[in-house]
Amino acid sequence: MNKKYYLYRILRFIFTPLFKAYYHPVIIGKDKIVDGKLLLVGNHKHALDPLLVDICTNRVVHALAKSELFVGPLKYFFNSIGAIPVDLDAKSNPQAFHQAIEILNEDGIVNVSPEAARNYTEEILLPFKTGAVRMAMATNTKILPYCIVGDYKFNSKNLKIVFGDYLEFNDENVDEANQILFEKIKELLLKYK
Repeated sequence: MNKKYYLYRILRFIFTPLFKAYYHPVIIGKDKIVDGKLLLVGNHKHALDPLLVDICTNRVVHALAKSELFVGPLKYFFNSIGAIPVDLDAKSNPQAFHQAIEILNEDGIVNVSPEAARNYTEEILLPFKTGAVRMAMATNTKILPYCIVGDYKFNSKNLKIVFGDYLEFNDENVDEANQILFEKIKELLLKYK
């Protein structure tokens, strides 16, 4: 990729040991985050979820983030760490979609939470939007599903991120593929909860 995202790399270098020392997360399957284009797709339970994903690899992970964060001085910050702004209230986000496609076509990693917002309900998962599946199909990119379970608290005994098995979608119906992705992440959550 053309950009080096130095700020992202510096911040991750600083925060990774602090994050691990404070929360003690268990990370399972991070060796599956391999070279080349990859979509990391998982549930969204807490504002710190993207940081937990980031510390699982030395690669730059481009996370989709709500567009409200890209205001004023924060706009420079989130752009400089490679985040992709998404309007959570819009029916579609063509600019975010195309930005993610460009990153994937340059062998980058994009982290997507298809629930589109944090899950404050009793449901195990919110309904999935189809963006992740459509990105995978448009770029012939593998999806690496993950789940995050447990609590973000000091010296947590149960905070865990688990990466599952790769999914590949080619000629499937988008809604059917999205349902398969939903079920795979739900399966991970039920197994490791």
